[in-house]
Amino acid sequence: MVLLNFAHPLTPEHIAQIEALTGQKVDRVVEIPAQIDPQQPIIPQVVAMVDACALSTIEWQTLPLLVNPPSLNFIAVVLLAELHGRCGYFPACIRLRPAQGSIPPHYEVAEVLDLQA
Repeated sequence: MVLLNFAHPLTPEHIAQIEALTGQKVDRVVEIPAQIDPQQPIIPQVVAMVDACALSTIEWQTLPLLVNPPSLNFIAVVLLAELHGRCGYFPACIRLRPAQGSIPPHYEVAEVLDLQA
């Protein structure tokens, strides 16, 4: 499985949690910075982020993909629309949450969201 990470870096612990939840091995993590210029149109910036994944048309439509979306809501919405256009479906996404009682705070994988359900 290829994990497209548009958020904070994931730790080996996160990857292990993802593999346990999905029952699949994460073969590759593609790290894509998701910073935008709020003074510029959003859509072209998100398209450039997705282009930076460097997947071919065939890979977009055949590889098992999992997405860690950016936290900023309007970037995430445009990102999912762009991914749907390239994949032909909404890829599953992970949701992180603060680990209970952790000081300093750290995050754990809460669930894998099946957006096709």
